[in-house]
Amino acid sequence: MEVKSIHHIGIAVEDLGKALEFFSGLLGLKVEKTVVVEEHSMRAAWLKAGPVWLELMEPLGPEGPVARFLAKRGEGIHHVAITVEDIRASCEELRKSGVELVYEEPKVALDGSLYNFVHPKSAHGVLIELRQEAGG
Repeated sequence: MEVKSIHHIGIAVEDLGKALEFFSGLLGLKVEKTVVVEEHSMRAAWLKAGPVWLELMEPLGPEGPVARFLAKRGEGIHHVAITVEDIRASCEELRKSGVELVYEEPKVALDGSLYNFVHPKSAHGVLIELRQEAGG
C-alpha cells in the first residue's frame, strides 16, 4: 500500500463556535467550509493549515461516533486521514494482513471521495481514515 499524503486531522470538539474562536480567531486559520454529516450525526468545519486540513467535528446530539468519542475521551484528536491511490486495493491488502477495518466496503463522502477507517485496535490506538480522492 502506498500512502500519498496526510489529508487531514479530525479533531472532536464539544462546541464548534468556541473551537473556531481559537483555530480561526487566534491561530488565523481560514474556515474553508462547514458541513453537516447526518450519517455521522455531526457538524464539521474544514480549515486549511498548509498542505493539511483540520476537520473540527461537533456532535449534533448524544449519538454518533463523535459524541461517543467525546463522552469517553473528551476533546482532542479523533483521527488522522491519509490519502491512498486505490482504496479498495489498500483495504484488501490491510485485511489480508489481519488489520480490522470499520466498514466492509468504502463509503462515499459528501465531496465524492471514498473512505474507510482502520480500527484503532489495529493501529496502535489511532483511528486512521483511508481516503481516495473523488475521481481517483
